[in-house]
Amino acid sequence: MSIALGLLIVRLVVGLLFVGHGAQKLFGWFGGYGPKGTGGWLESIGVKPGVAMAVVAGLMELVGGLLFAAGLLTPLAAVIIVLTMLVAIVKVHGPNGLWVTANGYEYNLVLVAIAIGIALIGAGDYSLDALIR
Repeated sequence: MSIALGLLIVRLVVGLLFVGHGAQKLFGWFGGYGPKGTGGWLESIGVKPGVAMAVVAGLMELVGGLLFAAGLLTPLAAVIIVLTMLVAIVKVHGPNGLWVTANGYEYNLVLVAIAIGIALIGAGDYSLDALIR
């Protein structure tokens, strides 16, 4: 029971944070800038077309986060999260080095490790994957 509960806690925290980041990009919620504002920032770092890419990024975060939190299609959710974080590392944080204190990719790497780890372990007994097995 403690393993299943631990997996649930990790999935909920990470998944719902991804949902929040997606909502920032898609709807401007939680202090976000919505597609237009996020798109302008993306264009400023060379990601074009900015608004379309903001919507794609927001959808990946929202869908990946919902699936991960629910423990539904967990390997797919992990792939979505990992791809999103790899883009963030390559386009934003990688040039700054590892440490988050210098806007580096440390946090993104932790999220990649969590997503891969949960995908390999499984979502646990408190997940929709467990219900549909």
